[in-house]
Amino acid sequence: MLIKSKKGWIRLVEVFIAILLLTGVLFVVTNRSNSSEKNTLYIDISKKELAILRDIELNDTLRAEVLSVDPTNLPIEWNDFDSSGLQDVKNRISYLAPSNLECEAKICLINEECIMDELSGENVYAKSVIISANLNTYSPRELKLFCMGKEI
Repeated sequence: MLIKSKKGWIRLVEVFIAILLLTGVLFVVTNRSNSSEKNTLYIDISKKELAILRDIELNDTLRAEVLSVDPTNLPIEWNDFDSSGLQDVKNRISYLAPSNLECEAKICLINEECIMDELSGENVYAKSVIISANLNTYSPRELKLFCMGKEI
């Protein structure tokens, strides 16, 4: 009678361990699929940000607009783009940004910390480009783009 009692407890422990193993496997599988979705989102947003920055970087008019800003006025926040003569750059960023992203930019000196305080959210994605010269001007600065998903 004592041996049957031990077999029952052993079976109970085996079932408990099997349930724990299955739960662990399910947790790992769901966690991996969730992280791959985040990785895909990051890649998509990163490509869009790079496309916007590349468009500004290669457009002579927009490039000249960024270089025309007096270095003593840097950094220039997104809200100050209009008053600093950067209306076309701001309009181009707004035009090229997908409707599901809220994008803002900042222009800083290269050796300066270039962060955006106004954007708050769980995931803010940032990319930057150095705009250093055109045929008339050499005045390196960083154009940094910050994007985050819009809440719908």
